[in-house]
Amino acid sequence: MKFRVERDVLAEAVTWVARGLPARPPVPVLAGVLVDANEDGTLTLSAFDYEVSARITVPADVAEAGQVLVLGRLLADISRNLPNKPIDVSTDGTKVNVACGSSRFALREMPVADYPTLPAAPEASGTIAGDVFTQAVAQVSVAADKGDTLPILTGVRMEIDGDKVTLLATDRYRLAMRELTWSPTATDANHVALIPARQLSDTARALGASGSVELALGQGGDGLIGFEAGQRRATTRLLDGEYPKVTSIFPTSVDTEAVIETAALEEAVKRVALVAERNTPVLLKFTDGQVAIEAGTGDDAQASEAVEATLNGPEIQIAFNPQFLLDGLHAVGTAWSRLSFTQPSRPAVLTGQAEADSEPDSSYRYVLMPVRFAS
Repeated sequence: MKFRVERDVLAEAVTWVARGLPARPPVPVLAGVLVDANEDGTLTLSAFDYEVSARITVPADVAEAGQVLVLGRLLADISRNLPNKPIDVSTDGTKVNVACGSSRFALREMPVADYPTLPAAPEASGTIAGDVFTQAVAQVSVAADKGDTLPILTGVRMEIDGDKVTLLATDRYRLAMRELTWSPTATDANHVALIPARQLSDTARALGASGSVELALGQGGDGLIGFEAGQRRATTRLLDGEYPKVTSIFPTSVDTEAVIETAALEEAVKRVALVAERNTPVLLKFTDGQVAIEAGTGDDAQASEAVEATLNGPEIQIAFNPQFLLDGLHAVGTAWSRLSFTQPSRPAVLTGQAEADSEPDSSYRYVLMPVRFAS
């Protein structure tokens, strides 16, 4: 095998493919990236750990077609740090030689025969705008469980009904739901998939926020979901199990609503929460014209700050985990936020809106469970 490729092209391709390689692979070959130099003048790089696969095709000047397996993270580190000149790659016995300018590296070739066959993605189901997909995944995955006590809650539930997509995630303390539209290949498209949140987030970010993303949830997927954007393709194995019916958490009525500038509230909560001990809440006191944020009690450090707010309904005091509240304010993605309440002991709903007096955007809803505050 022998080929020449531009430094930036190889560096970007290897970095993208190697991003999900396991730090401690159960089998040594799973730390590798499979490099295929094709006779049509392209280079295909692939990685697979039995859960997630990634593949990318880039242009190259191929003098001799072939296939090698090398340590992915090492190749990524080398290619990123080489001078900005074309890179020549060739094989010599059991070594893979990498040359760029006066830099020379000889990498150990791993046994290609031991590498697993990459899974085939299911049939394409439709496309969605890349920026919309990336934002929606970020908004919802923040609420997925980060532990492994209940593995099913580490996933994002994706439900497709015609041209409507609903993403849902919860860790039992908050719930995030985003509704959006896409372009299905069939008007009667109907799918439900539970996708590991971490892999979904990594894939959404890695595919980029431009262009469109093709989703593959068709028949014959063997428990996989496929993603494709340009020359980048990825698959992720789905989680098994029945997701709990958590949409009943959404309040059916609203007694009090407060509209606040998102950035102002986010910054105030960050400052006040500096004195909050681990797993202790911040208290929000909503009165006409403002919300007061307080943290710390007794002989401990204390902090308070007030932010302007428009209140509609009775005054209310309610306490939240500060990080969970900050996650929602960051995810809402609008200049103004609307908090809807029923009682201090009942879930609150956070939605976004473009202007202080505009209608809320109900396509994204973030439900936050209150915390009992010890006065």
